[in-house]
Amino acid sequence: MDFSDIKSELKALDFKRKTQFSGSSPPEIFVGKHDYPNIYSGILSPIKYGDTESFSSPERWYEKRLSINQVLDYRKQLIYSRFKSRVKQVRTSNNLLSALNQVSMARKSVDAEFTLHKPARFQIIRENSVPIIGNPAPLKEIKLESNPKIIPKVDYLTSDNKLKAAQGIQELYEAGIENSNIIKVLSAGLLGLKSQRRLVPTRWAITATDDTISKEQLKKIRNFPQINEILSFHGEYLGNHYEILLLPDKWSYEIIEIGFSGKSWKDHENFFPRKKYASNVAGGYYAVRIAITEYLLRKQKQATILVFREVRPEYNAPLGVGILRQLTRDIMSKQPTKFPTIQEALDNISTRLKHVPIESYTNSSTLLPEFGKQKKTK
Repeated sequence: MDFSDIKSELKALDFKRKTQFSGSSPPEIFVGKHDYPNIYSGILSPIKYGDTESFSSPERWYEKRLSINQVLDYRKQLIYSRFKSRVKQVRTSNNLLSALNQVSMARKSVDAEFTLHKPARFQIIRENSVPIIGNPAPLKEIKLESNPKIIPKVDYLTSDNKLKAAQGIQELYEAGIENSNIIKVLSAGLLGLKSQRRLVPTRWAITATDDTISKEQLKKIRNFPQINEILSFHGEYLGNHYEILLLPDKWSYEIIEIGFSGKSWKDHENFFPRKKYASNVAGGYYAVRIAITEYLLRKQKQATILVFREVRPEYNAPLGVGILRQLTRDIMSKQPTKFPTIQEALDNISTRLKHVPIESYTNSSTLLPEFGKQKKTK
């Protein structure tokens, strides 16, 4: 199954005629950005009870090494029961929002009964950074059939309305809460000062979470000693092939993505914090960066980072940046290959690229020429 196949399959599903159903949300919520600040938000659930976490979690997808077809098979079964609200309505006593809040905080699947104004319709919502969302339906009423299992730290921090959102994100991360769970809590508007709480479109919440955590780590990394040799890492999942080079120098970071068709995207930052959103690579920029800063923090080193992503033909459906975060974390957990010169490292990388010549990356790189100049002036 690929992205085009899923369209015809959605049209044939039985739930298209239902205005009432019950099931277990993975748990998953989705907050859109269209018509902001008057947006759609809602809860996703299949017509199925039990542990449905694999319908939603990029951490589980990568852990189980699910295929694209397996992920799409999960995604097509989810009904997106949604309602319209203003972003600041998070502070009102709205029953639908209350249920959304409970689901967003849950660490396990949540049983619920959904009543719709009309049946789900065929539509696929595509947003950068987010796995495909399908089958939207206007939500009339929801009844939670089980008490959501909420981690005490999540319960405590969402109740603290005197703590800034960035601090809440960091504390949840340090408590071992998975990124996808932090994203849901932030998206539901449950973090931050009371006067500033609001619903956050899921796409923005993903970037904000990865960006906030890695920025905090970089405050420490910039004071670490530089690595003293050239290190190379690589790995692949579902047609996303990464080559990651660590060069002996101060912190800087560049990611270049090139598809098999030749289309490319790139963004970079130098030693000081980036001020503008990485609009070319978008959410993938921050998802990969957090995995790399986690590595540098473990090693207590800093380095110049070059990331080459080759997007291969088999990556034929959008699955969100969560899988890229998990892939990069796994890549950075492996033993690196060491090289005496950058040319030898690049020659080695070129042997693993299938569709894009290494020159397409090196010729478009901003940081690579700067690294060479710095070394020559020493």
